[in-house]
Amino acid sequence: MTAVRITHSLLLFLIAGLCEIGGGWLVWQWLREGRGSLWGLAGGLLLIFYGIIPTFQPVHFGRVYAAYGGFFIFLSLCWGWMFDGNVPDRPEIVGGTLSLAGVFIIMYWPR
Repeated sequence: MTAVRITHSLLLFLIAGLCEIGGGWLVWQWLREGRGSLWGLAGGLLLIFYGIIPTFQPVHFGRVYAAYGGFFIFLSLCWGWMFDGNVPDRPEIVGGTLSLAGVFIIMYWPR
């Protein structure tokens, strides 16, 4: 896989992750924190986009969603830190780093 294709693939993972985590967070804010229904609607729309964006990845479904799981772990920790002030501790940092290593092995290891 070329550097351009890897960069494009990583960008798709990032956008999908922001849609999924952002959408889930907005729904959480609506249902758990008492925000208005527009928060839930916006969250639902982002979750729909999350379902669409991975279809643009260059490999099959199983590989994309297995690798995305690692990306989701890392991005979730970053989101919690940025938006909720939950600073990742050492085990979360190690686990997040290992999950990203899994992403690169699953998606980009030469075949």
